[in-house]
Amino acid sequence: MGWYIVYFVLYFIFMLGIAAYYFKKITTYEDYLISGWNTGFWKITGTIISTFCGAAVFIGWVGLGFTVGLSGYWKFAFVAIVFSLILILGFAKPLRRQRLITLADLFTVRFGGKAGIVPSILSAFIYSVPTTALQMVGMSTVFNITLGVSLPVGIFISFVVILIFTIIGGLPATILTDAIQSIIIIIGVVILAIVTVSHVGGLGGLFEASAPEYLSIAGPDGYGEILLYALSVGPFYLVWQSTWQRIFAAKDEKVAVGANALGFIIAGLISFLPFIIGLAARQFVPLDMDPDLVFSYVTDFLLASPLGGLVFLGLLAALMTGATSFILQGSSNLTIDFYKTFINRHASGKRMLFFSRISVLIITSLACLFAYTVEDIATTYQWALRLTATVIVFPFLAVMFWKGVTKAGVLVSMIGTATLVLAYPFLPIGMDHALFGFLVSFILLIGVSLVTKHADSETVQAAYFEKLHNPTLEDK
Repeated sequence: MGWYIVYFVLYFIFMLGIAAYYFKKITTYEDYLISGWNTGFWKITGTIISTFCGAAVFIGWVGLGFTVGLSGYWKFAFVAIVFSLILILGFAKPLRRQRLITLADLFTVRFGGKAGIVPSILSAFIYSVPTTALQMVGMSTVFNITLGVSLPVGIFISFVVILIFTIIGGLPATILTDAIQSIIIIIGVVILAIVTVSHVGGLGGLFEASAPEYLSIAGPDGYGEILLYALSVGPFYLVWQSTWQRIFAAKDEKVAVGANALGFIIAGLISFLPFIIGLAARQFVPLDMDPDLVFSYVTDFLLASPLGGLVFLGLLAALMTGATSFILQGSSNLTIDFYKTFINRHASGKRMLFFSRISVLIITSLACLFAYTVEDIATTYQWALRLTATVIVFPFLAVMFWKGVTKAGVLVSMIGTATLVLAYPFLPIGMDHALFGFLVSFILLIGVSLVTKHADSETVQAAYFEKLHNPTLEDK
């Protein structure tokens, strides 16, 4: 326990020191929310690795490897990386040209008025709150395994530390600490993978002892399940605002494309290791164990305090950085899409900065409350991804490529899809609920746009090909 205490205390002192340093340097809400459009190559690369490798990677994906083997990588991690690279390589330059801060901003400028409300609500409350809660649950698990702290107390400690760091340091502190923490994360997961595989006789022994279905791409559930999962979850990463923030935070287009792409490629390589760990764990962990506990059990079982402390520190770093990124995503939505657009359009920079920090308090507090209800990390994360993707992906693509899309088409599509996807469990429908949501979104978007006219508040442009300019809105 002594090693764990030393590691954790030094880590939190370091994190809060970085936050205090940036507290004095941050003077505008743009500095606070998107790091002033001026972040360098390696900081962007590091923050992508750290943000991607959060609770879902360390805890959820080890558990997924434990339950379905290596197929979990192909149906979740691999498709997440592929769609993220599509966003970066295909959309980073036209998105930066828009000079926006949030995903909802894109809809507000294209359609005017309240068009950004639905994506903003989804981003701030349906995604940011539950995913931040997952990081708190993960951190509380670390405190429970290493220090014997009860889970409810651990959640509260996590809430306090995350809140103080995020309110003080904003995205500049997050990006810098992410870059440093990415090294800790890589070292931690590599150490655990080597030790776990060695414990079961090396890769040869692991593959020989594992059932074939746990080694194949198809896995126990077959190729149909892999493809269905990929199509229902992967598109979310086209509208993952955490990546959008990193695209906007980069100092130029070259960094926005190169650094983000490199970050996801490295993250994709790292993400294979949790599934290897989970697969190896099947050889010595009770098969009826809760998958979310496998990571902590393996680390505590195989590693003495000094090395185990380093691995747990890597997990803590991943959880901390994931939480701050998701909170700032939700804070951006509340500050730009609600406060600036609907409450105080002429707010001063100082007032915007103040409300940015208030919105961090709101998102973090809601996440803390939600954390006390989380029972399954992987399922909760997948639910947030699927709902966001089904509602937003087709409207986003329409804004980028189709001048004919109308405000009515987008609003009916987003609201109708969200309603039907939430009602899906009560409907007599046999198809997968995510594919059902995508189909509804596409039909409503195209159908309503074809039978309605452009509203007076719209700017009839395709954002992929030109910079949007809406004369009914103030220039941002």
